[in-house]
Amino acid sequence: MIEDDFYATIKLKTGEEIFAKVAPTEEDNRTLLLVSNPIIVSEIKGRSGIVGYKLEPWLKTTTDDMFIINLSDVLTLSESSDVEMIVMYQNYVRQSTKDGNQSKLSRRMGYLANVNDAKEILEKLYKNS
Repeated sequence: MIEDDFYATIKLKTGEEIFAKVAPTEEDNRTLLLVSNPIIVSEIKGRSGIVGYKLEPWLKTTTDDMFIINLSDVLTLSESSDVEMIVMYQNYVRQSTKDGNQSKLSRRMGYLANVNDAKEILEKLYKNS
């Protein structure tokens, strides 16, 4: 028996906290959670006091997007109706499936240098300080 899908924050007994689209299911007298594209949300505070959020995949070394979690491994689960969080999650999932979860490096992201050039610049800065 599968219930309707819902968005939720899940706190696992390991201490990990993930956000995902969840579909509970019963199998062999135990409850399992099918989680789709689970992410970790980190709060980032800028120097000016502006708060932002960083979204990362829960498991970074896999391309799978669906995982099964036994309910006995869950400490707590909270269904989310936070529209802002759901929209951020949906945009993240859409973006990660569109570009294969790989960002292309560009000069707009910051200064790019090879190791030797960076080493030389850092040594000059160290000697001049």
